[in-house]
Amino acid sequence: MNLISQEYIDDSINTQSAIELTIPSILSHLDPYCSYLSAKENAAEQNMFKGQTSGYGISAQFINDTIMIMEVMPSGPSDKAGLKVGDKIVTIDDSTWTGPNVDDDKVNERLISVKGSKMKLGIIRAGADKILSFVITYCDVPLNSVECHYLLDKSTGYIKITQFGDKTHKEMINALNSLKNQGAKRFIIDLRGNGGGKVAAAIAIANEFLPDRALIVSTKARSRKYEFSNYSDGQGQFQNQEIVILIDEYTASASEIFAGAIQDNDRGLIVGCRSFGKGLVQGQRDLHDKSAIWLTIAKYYTPSGRCLQKPYGIVESANLNDILDRHSNGELYNKDNIKIDKSKIFETTTGRKVYGGGGIIPDIFVPRDTAQESIYYKAVLGLGIIQEYALKYATEHHAELKNMTDYKQLLRNLPANEALLTDFVTFAADKGVPARWHYIRQSQDLITTLIKGFIAQDIFGHRAFYPIINRNDKTFEAALKALNKHKAAFPITNY
Repeated sequence: MNLISQEYIDDSINTQSAIELTIPSILSHLDPYCSYLSAKENAAEQNMFKGQTSGYGISAQFINDTIMIMEVMPSGPSDKAGLKVGDKIVTIDDSTWTGPNVDDDKVNERLISVKGSKMKLGIIRAGADKILSFVITYCDVPLNSVECHYLLDKSTGYIKITQFGDKTHKEMINALNSLKNQGAKRFIIDLRGNGGGKVAAAIAIANEFLPDRALIVSTKARSRKYEFSNYSDGQGQFQNQEIVILIDEYTASASEIFAGAIQDNDRGLIVGCRSFGKGLVQGQRDLHDKSAIWLTIAKYYTPSGRCLQKPYGIVESANLNDILDRHSNGELYNKDNIKIDKSKIFETTTGRKVYGGGGIIPDIFVPRDTAQESIYYKAVLGLGIIQEYALKYATEHHAELKNMTDYKQLLRNLPANEALLTDFVTFAADKGVPARWHYIRQSQDLITTLIKGFIAQDIFGHRAFYPIINRNDKTFEAALKALNKHKAAFPITNY
């Protein structure tokens, strides 16, 4: 780059822009997790782990000439507007944002603005036959790692962790103690959709549940300075309570370290479907202009000695293709379809067999329940009509709802299921989805549960959303059933 800046014929060349285009290209040939962050992106990333940020509340990536929304931050402006993971942004403020002239740098730069700025997005959504329009406002976005905790019954606490950051351990301890003080003697910890974050946070939380000198995680690296083995110190406050951890195909990285430590030490049960399978450790290297490179420097290993990293290619879409394959091969609906590398067999502390090379296979597999997912349900969900209706209802009834103390009082004051469903069907018909009562009846429990959940979320936030949604959640039900039969008692021996 020095040679170009000194001798290239056009002295107006922007060497910094050229560098920022070149580095990602080099890193893309290593593995799917090596990445480059511009100075703005690096600052935003650090703020996210600290639990504070400003923005539109979405994370987007440029894939196949289209901007894809990869994350919608809970309770942020995009979440409230109804944007969803998987939505494709095709226009911004009526200008086209697709094609080869758009890249990640331009996308991320466009998503950085000043507080109060509004942005109009044109969205293509699966199942929608037209471009959807959303207006979102740039503002402070709350980033609590522990998104929700509540007492399910007299002895069971539920905790939802969305990521592992600098404040996660403190937030988790506060949630656990709050639930314990209310009478909780056992816990359901929900890691579904948790893509990871700070490994140190996952280790600290695992330490709270494990007996003294239990191995939590170890690493192997090219350079010995990145190798370590981390053991529990016996000071954990929750070593005796039964625990169940919920996982899915998006549970990754630090989440898998935590879940793997619990499973391999036979400390609790893992319930759900196979986790993501990320066993590579990235280290951040800050550059002189405050940009940064995330470089894979080690592999981590669970206490049994297994690496959870799934096979990968160098293409950018390798991880997305893997998730799509899990849907198409039926793995999410039948445990027998899970791809297991039987050459990578390991044992937990009690001798149970576990496998490496492709995520964590749960102790209790819960297939996706599609019995209620009619074509009508998929249409109104895919088009965002359920969220739109809930927001409309919450807005129209804001004066009476805002004074309610919690979601339980809200539920008591909402219309009966049939009245709510009928009003929604009329609303959906006006939005272009005609009433088809055979399919509506098939999905009525799902639809009314989601409507109530989103209304509660619009009024009280995610702390009110999960207690409602979990009532119709098969994975959650399986976890509670296991706890009621004391199958999560330490040490686990039967799975």
